Amino acid sequence: MTTDLDHWEASVAELWGAVDSLSRDDGVAAMRVLAASCPASDGRAAFELAGMYDSMGFEAEAGAEYERALELGLDDARHAQLAVQYGSTLRNLGRLDEAIAVLSAAPSHESTGSAPRVVLALALHSAGRADEALRVAIEAQIDALPRYQRSMRNYAAALTESSSTSGTL
Repeated sequence: MTTDLDHWEASVAELWGAVDSLSRDDGVAAMRVLAASCPASDGRAAFELAGMYDSMGFEAEAGAEYERALELGLDDARHAQLAVQYGSTLRNLGRLDEAIAVLSAAPSHESTGSAPRVVLALALHSAGRADEALRVAIEAQIDALPRYQRSMRNYAAALTESSSTSGTL
């Protein structure tokens, strides 16, 4: 049996499928309408609206909606996706310490794979922490390598070994 929320989810998916053909304002307006048709206590509406704001280049508005979605609560998959998207938004807004904190605490989920660590690497790089960024980026890919995992772990660790012992991290 199809519920109203199933229909709502299908409508959201349909909108995301058409997003490339929409103007910034039209995409946001369409998602606002969909978000308003979802129960106010459901974090999915804020999450999807945040994503649309983000996708259309309205990072400040996206940030507020991501925070609202967190307050309302999300399922595991959306929570993991929110960490990637919100961390990226915070990075784009220049709020690097917050981005690093969100991404460092991002939950693992199959829907995001290594994306949280890749975006964390970008945030670290933006914060001027290039060696740490490279270490995180390498570590994010180790499990995908068919061979050389041990060597890559050692190379990655060596990037920040001297700086962590000197207290600069």
